[in-house]
Amino acid sequence: MTGYDYIYWFNELTIDDVPLVGGKNASLGELTGFLGTGDIGLPDGFALSAEAFREYLRYNQLDETIYSMLDNLDKTNLDALQTTAASIRQHILGGDFTEQMKIEMAMAYAELEKRYGPNCDVAVRSSATAEDLPNASFAGQQDTYLNVTGFDELMFYSKKVFASLFTDRAISYRIDQGFAHRQVALSIGVQKMVRSDLGSAGVMFTLDTESGFRDLVLINAAYGLGENVVQGSVSPDEFFVFKPLLTGELRPIVKRHLGEKAVKMVYDNVDPEHTSTRNVSVSEQLRNQFSLDDDDVLALAKAGVLIEAHYSEKAGHSMPMDIEWAKDGETGQLFILQARPETVHSQHSQSFSATYKLHNNDKVPALVQGRSVGKKIASGKARIIKDKSEMELLQQGEVLVSDITDPDWEPIMKKASAIVTNRGGRVCHAAIIARELGIPAVVGSGDATELLSQGDEVTVSCAEGDDGYVYPGYLPFDVVEHKVNFSHRPATKMMLNLADPHMAFEFAQLPNDGVGLARLEFIINNMIGIHPRALLEFDTLDEDLKQQIQQRIAGYPSPTQFYVNRLAEGIGAIAAAFYPKPVIIRFSDFKSNEYRSLLGGDAYEPHEENPMIGFRGTGRYFDASFSDCFALECQAVRLVREQQGLTNLAVMLPFVRTPEDLVSVQDLMASHGIQRGDNGLKLYTMCEIPSNVILADRFLEHCDGYSIGSNDLTQLTLGVDRDSGLLTQYDERHEAVTRMLSMAIEACLKRDKYVGICGQAPSDFPEITRWLVEQGIGSISLNPDSLIPMTELVMGIEDSDH
Repeated sequence: MTGYDYIYWFNELTIDDVPLVGGKNASLGELTGFLGTGDIGLPDGFALSAEAFREYLRYNQLDETIYSMLDNLDKTNLDALQTTAASIRQHILGGDFTEQMKIEMAMAYAELEKRYGPNCDVAVRSSATAEDLPNASFAGQQDTYLNVTGFDELMFYSKKVFASLFTDRAISYRIDQGFAHRQVALSIGVQKMVRSDLGSAGVMFTLDTESGFRDLVLINAAYGLGENVVQGSVSPDEFFVFKPLLTGELRPIVKRHLGEKAVKMVYDNVDPEHTSTRNVSVSEQLRNQFSLDDDDVLALAKAGVLIEAHYSEKAGHSMPMDIEWAKDGETGQLFILQARPETVHSQHSQSFSATYKLHNNDKVPALVQGRSVGKKIASGKARIIKDKSEMELLQQGEVLVSDITDPDWEPIMKKASAIVTNRGGRVCHAAIIARELGIPAVVGSGDATELLSQGDEVTVSCAEGDDGYVYPGYLPFDVVEHKVNFSHRPATKMMLNLADPHMAFEFAQLPNDGVGLARLEFIINNMIGIHPRALLEFDTLDEDLKQQIQQRIAGYPSPTQFYVNRLAEGIGAIAAAFYPKPVIIRFSDFKSNEYRSLLGGDAYEPHEENPMIGFRGTGRYFDASFSDCFALECQAVRLVREQQGLTNLAVMLPFVRTPEDLVSVQDLMASHGIQRGDNGLKLYTMCEIPSNVILADRFLEHCDGYSIGSNDLTQLTLGVDRDSGLLTQYDERHEAVTRMLSMAIEACLKRDKYVGICGQAPSDFPEITRWLVEQGIGSISLNPDSLIPMTELVMGIEDSDH
């Protein structure tokens, strides 16, 4: 628009204008250019240029004063840093805008008032000329002010934004990143507010922030203005959407997590002398609901994919994005507020992968549990800091424990070996800094500052999936570095046994040919924890049990829908992580004693002398006491294949005692809409009972192949109870077992059927692996820590044979 020297409307800008208006404002201009006509909105607004900032310093004769103070600053001296930064900010707040700047700001704000009404509410945001670069993020380093109304407030908060270029954290960060203070200027963005104080808001990344997995969109959401999500003041809802199938009618939301969302930030126009926003409590009813519905999740994810594609095309390479969004509670419309390149995983080398593993964590009860950030383990003494005035107490290598952190803490956080917070989600400030520093963090723990004591020796583990744990003492752990690039793949398929869906995106980046065994009972145990009959018969339960279950199923429309959806989320996460490679999910194979340990299980399970060879496997599925439970498992599989579109999912039946049982279960599956061959569905059978080997011809008529369970096959061939510690001299290397294995492999090869092995033997015994390759096994499914060495072994065997 004409008539301005310092003002640029967003629709006049592109990403090439970073020197003119900083990264944030340039990105808003770029978004306006290509998203402006879509269903998802972009708030209107304008930028005050970086040249205005420079002119402000010159006009008030501050430039030489400020930069000479910074030139003489010892950043390692926290007292000097705080004193210098405070003095610079006071100088800036005491200055004044030039007459031309005042005129132009008044003209631009008046134009917004014409469009949106008198005293239109705006956000006043900072946009640094060095920010949002691919290798560094200035996000959160400067200030943002929300619900600013009227011209006088606009000018006051604009000064405060200028001053925020010289906070302790901003000065420290520039020094750490190697940016000369004189080379960084600040533009101001004035953006029409979205009434997310009446709706919801948050952040999305176009990759998984923990594993770096590129085929996901991660959306964090909470009620109210989005600052709480960014600052870590709330534990938000999380949604994971699978990018490759985000087309047509498919709904590939493969994972959800219900956050606490205890408070929300809303407008506060009561007292003009104080902040224009405040936090209020969220009702229990709303806390127990997801803050976004699935349609909004999918719409945001599609917008995120478009934004990533656009920026990647301009950059000439893949560019995962960090995007802020908001939903207007008055209109229901979704808005994109800003977008910047993701700066942690996009910089990492993909040549090596390090795996951290505790030695005996199952024997040590955790002191604290929260959301994990990163995949590492670290130990140190707990340093509990309840106020930023105590920051200097943190010593090198200590574990920082606090309620939350904010960008003011950045100068000292690099001293910590790990971070633990009461509040926050995996995109909060503490999480972002922890990733940049490469240290583990446990966020949203609830009460770490109360449960831990000053000086406690603790171990922080983020190597166990979505949940992070703080254990007492310095626990021993291993770090194994894996090479993830091989010159070629072996002819024998090298697949993974996967127990925990939360680790799927991490392990999918190892060199693999898919998942040979994912056990449904692990998903039930880790993600549900409730006996399915208790959910089916929820209305008949006693009040105490009902209340316990109600707490766990919050956010889902009914008890049975909770079971189906959570199963589908676990299955879908694994299938998505490895897509389009095959993923074989095994229907549940809990024994009666294991089912009884689930919440509500006591009422439904028999007491057996030897559950290992009792009421388990497919024998349950057509029994009246369990058939409705199996129907729920079938519903979950259908949801994953049909709604999420993950047709790489195959299914497997456990502990099938007779060919007649196999036929009966297939009929039962068909009655629930699962038919072998439909849309490419493969049905496999576990080969783990001697009858599976002896009658292989008859079994293989009704399935697509065998996956050998060497643990049970050894037990039932040699009469060895797997649970007994008295018979450890017997294992899969015994001739009786290897003959069974050989017969099963031969039967499958003769009929050109799939044959793999998913038992423990190849992970434990390299000689078994060698023997299996020589027998012509089609695939070997291994534990993640065995995959790399066994792949190298198999490649050596195959190469030597040639």
